[in-house]
Amino acid sequence: MQDKLMLMIPGPTPVPEAALLALAKHPIGHRTSEFEQLMAEVTQNLKWLHQTESDVLMLTTSGTGAVEAGIINFLSPGDRILVGSNGKFGERWAEVGEAYSLQVERITAEWGQPLDPQKFAEKLESDKEKQIKAVVITHSETSTGVLNDLETINQHVKAHGEALIIVDAVTSLGAVNLPIDVWGLDVVASGSQKAYMIPPGLGFVAVGPKAWEAYKTAKLPRFYLDLGQYRKACAKNTTPFTPPVNLIVALATTLRMMRQEGLESLFARHHRLMNATRAGVKGLNLPLLTADSAASPAITAVAPDRVKADQIRTTMQKRFDISLAGGQDHLKGQIFRIGHLGFVSDRDILSCLASLEVVLQELGYEEFTPGAGVAAAARVFTES
Repeated sequence: MQDKLMLMIPGPTPVPEAALLALAKHPIGHRTSEFEQLMAEVTQNLKWLHQTESDVLMLTTSGTGAVEAGIINFLSPGDRILVGSNGKFGERWAEVGEAYSLQVERITAEWGQPLDPQKFAEKLESDKEKQIKAVVITHSETSTGVLNDLETINQHVKAHGEALIIVDAVTSLGAVNLPIDVWGLDVVASGSQKAYMIPPGLGFVAVGPKAWEAYKTAKLPRFYLDLGQYRKACAKNTTPFTPPVNLIVALATTLRMMRQEGLESLFARHHRLMNATRAGVKGLNLPLLTADSAASPAITAVAPDRVKADQIRTTMQKRFDISLAGGQDHLKGQIFRIGHLGFVSDRDILSCLASLEVVLQELGYEEFTPGAGVAAAARVFTES
């Protein structure tokens, strides 16, 4: 049926009707007092969402661009950095560092497993000469549905004293409690097409005082991604370059929705959706890639062993117009991923699981009692 697409992927995520209507408005000039008022409101609400009193800057870029900006603005060629790599995006940040001639040391874990904070502690404690300048961590590893223990890793970074912590929070910001000021996080990057509930096109970088000190002596090349320019412009409620005006109008709308829901309710909803999705998948006797203890509230990765993952995705799309995400790199064709991030409700999870049951039966997978997946998810919703 036309126009019934249901996005159950980690991004882009579903967009509320109010945001779609905001996108459809006539653009306003980005050098007008009207736009300045809009920027003032958006900046205030971004600080609320990030739980910080420091700068939260908007760039016209994807989440990748935001993380790249978060790396290059505070480091110099040859700087030694540690990068946690246990999935596609952790590996991407290592490659970004290498592209900018940084001395990159990977701390790895198998895809689907969380990073071991003790490995960071050992590296940082042995750095007696304080040569490590930054630690780059993916909080929610989108490729596998792992939530890394950022809080503990950050404690080890703080004990080091010199290194910055740079966080890819692209699929955790807005879905997981991430108290930037309380934890003392230095740089936190995210993207608009995730929990912000608007289309791709805006990247966000929160920058703390320690990072701004490092900025003063950082020598990596930058121009369009020079956060100093964005900071000066943001102080005047404007932007250094032409922004996607209507995306910012839509962002103002969704940030108001998020404030109305409240931080605690926002995080609780994502946690409930995660629990229900995982319970439903278990009810269908499908293996999960990631253990419950390391599961991300943004996405659930499923590793079916008796039916092909891509067959499931293709049939879900064809029969029910529901989009599921596939695996990446060596997990391509091995897993499918169910997104429960942003503008997703209990009803969406139940609809997805019910459709999944039908698809599994059509593909000849009968290792479950019909209705078991939906029933397991429903129990989570009833009890929470």
